[in-house]
Amino acid sequence: MIAGGFGAGKTTAVGAVSEITPLSTEEYLTEASADVDSLAGIEAKQTTTVAFDFGRLSLPDAPVPLELFLFGTPGQDRFVDLWYDLSRGAVGAVVLVDTRRLESSFTPVSFFEDIGLPFVVAINQFDGAHRYHPEQVRTALELPTSAPVVTCDARDPNHVAGVLLTLVGHAVKSASAGPARPAATTTLQDA
Repeated sequence: MIAGGFGAGKTTAVGAVSEITPLSTEEYLTEASADVDSLAGIEAKQTTTVAFDFGRLSLPDAPVPLELFLFGTPGQDRFVDLWYDLSRGAVGAVVLVDTRRLESSFTPVSFFEDIGLPFVVAINQFDGAHRYHPEQVRTALELPTSAPVVTCDARDPNHVAGVLLTLVGHAVKSASAGPARPAATTTLQDA
């Protein structure tokens, strides 16, 4: 899974690294969402994901050949119930962070902590945004030292692939270090 706040670059990340034409559920922002979806800091944003993005990445040269199915989540908090369905069977998650709107990162971090899914935080290096050291972001998000925090450019396929390899390594390490993660809480996912 690739999650994060509204406008953090999830659709861009899936599109950058997918070896297939990604499935995207992007729709234009409308006046109806103006009171709900703040564009502060991302005024140029014109579309938003309304269900999920899907892509695929094969890593045949990895230590263990992998084929990753990538699901990018919608970023608004009102879509969090959908995240339960998208997280079923997931190896782990990337929380894509926009430091211009760091507060939008707390929901995905809390979500993955609550369901016990291994995750890494990837700081998307937006043009013109202040660059923070990963440890500063770790402190701001109150992350444990066990959660990897890396930087990336969601437009760069090599950066996104590197983040995904970090995630897979972290998930393998987490699986061998402790008991299986708890099942996701039952909510609207079973409706």
